[in-house]
Amino acid sequence: MGIFEQMAQYGHEQLVFCYDKTTGLKAIIGIHDTTLGPALGGLRMWKYEREEDAITDVLRLSRGMTYKNSAMGLNLGGGKAVLWGDPRTDKSEELFRAFGKFVESLGGRYITAEDVGTTVEDMNYVLMETDHAAGRAELSGDPSPVTAYGVFQGIKATVKWVFGSEELKGRKVAVQGLGKVGWALCEYLHEAGAKLVVADINQEVVDRAAKQFGAEVVGTGEIHKVECDVFAPCALGAILNDETIPQLRCKIVAGAANNQLKEPRHGDMLRERGILYAPDFVINGGGVINVAEEYHPAGYSRERALARVAKIYDKLMRVFQISQERNISTAQAADVMAEERMQRIHQLNRIYLAE
Repeated sequence: MGIFEQMAQYGHEQLVFCYDKTTGLKAIIGIHDTTLGPALGGLRMWKYEREEDAITDVLRLSRGMTYKNSAMGLNLGGGKAVLWGDPRTDKSEELFRAFGKFVESLGGRYITAEDVGTTVEDMNYVLMETDHAAGRAELSGDPSPVTAYGVFQGIKATVKWVFGSEELKGRKVAVQGLGKVGWALCEYLHEAGAKLVVADINQEVVDRAAKQFGAEVVGTGEIHKVECDVFAPCALGAILNDETIPQLRCKIVAGAANNQLKEPRHGDMLRERGILYAPDFVINGGGVINVAEEYHPAGYSRERALARVAKIYDKLMRVFQISQERNISTAQAADVMAEERMQRIHQLNRIYLAE
C-alpha cells in the first residue's frame, strides 16, 4: 500500500519526512487531525528495521493521539514523531536541535514532547530551536508518574465495573513491562494491597520488583497467560492478537501500553470472551493531560493536572456504558466517545468570527 493510500486509510492530514545529512537525522512527523487544535504528540526514538515500519508506527501513533486528546477533553489535535536511531548510542545535542528546527518549520501545527526512547533532557535541546515542545523539566517534567496514576485510576474503574467494588486489596494484577510507567503503576498497586505478578526483559528490574513489592516473577512470554483479575500491558503494542487473546486467563485488560490491539477486531474478540478491555488511549491519557497543562492560561499546576487525570475513572465508566447500551466492544465505544466530541467541536466552525 502506498503512503497516500495509508494516509487516506487512517485519515491523516500531513506526513513530514525530515532529513539532515550533517547530524544524520532521519525523522517522520505525522499530523493526523487538527479539528480540536494543534497536533500534540511525543517524539519516539526507535531503531526500526525498515522505513515501512517507521511510517506505519507514526501513522498509528499519531491517529491514536487524536483520539486520546479528544477523549481527555483537550483542545488539541493528534500528532506524533518518530526518530530513526538507537536511543542508547545515537543521541546528540545537534540531532535534537535539528529535529527542533523541523518542528519550528511547521509553525505550531505540531507540538512535540518526550516519548519512548526520549527524555526531558532531549526536549531541552529541541526547545533551543522551537517553542513548540512540551514536557519541560521546570514545568510538567517526566509524564510517566502521572500516566501511571491515570492507569491506576482506570484499573479501579474496571474492577468496580466487573466486581462491584473498586477495592484492590487482594486482587491479582499481572504487569507486563517495568519501565517508568509500569514501575510507578506497581508502586500504586502495591500500596493499594494488590498481589503483583511481573515480567520484563530487564532481569535487574524484575528482581527489584520481587524484593520491593513481593511480586511473583514470570517470563515475558508467559505474563499474559497468568491467571489473574487484571492483566496490565505496559510494554510495546499489539500484545492483544489472534495468538494471545485465546491464552488470556484474566477478567480485565487494563494497562499503559499504546496500540494494545493488533487489529480493531481484537476488541470484539475480547468482548466475546467476556474480558473487559480498558481502551488504551483512554486509560493511559494521564501523561498528555499533564503535558497539556503547560498551556493552561494560568500556568502549569500539578494539583490541577492530577485532579483532571483522576477523571479517567469517570471517562472509562462512560466508555463501558456506551459499550453496554450500543452492544459494541469497549474499543468501539471509546472511538465513539472521542469522535462525538470532535464532531461537536467541528460544528463550531460554522460560527464566523471576524478578525
